[in-house]
Amino acid sequence: MCCDVKVIALLLGLQQEFKKYCCFICEWDSRSRPLQYSRKDWPARKSLEPGIISVENQPLVEPSKILLPSMPLKLGLMKNCVKAMNQEEAAFTYL
Repeated sequence: MCCDVKVIALLLGLQQEFKKYCCFICEWDSRSRPLQYSRKDWPARKSLEPGIISVENQPLVEPSKILLPSMPLKLGLMKNCVKAMNQEEAAFTYL
């Protein structure tokens, strides 16, 4: 199954709003601002049991059967690349 990240969260039974642990792959803490860009390795999710780490319901599909969409990921990476570029260089003006 290939779908959007919001639909993936719905299918896996994750909490829909105001969740601290929003990633279905790992235990990434979205509220920990100082660690977001400095910490590279977050622990993998061990289970999707209701009541533990932002999981509300039983998952409808297995996480191993989900594929992430490639186009939004590529666009997000390109957006971050353009934001990081020096705006006074010729490469940025070319874009």
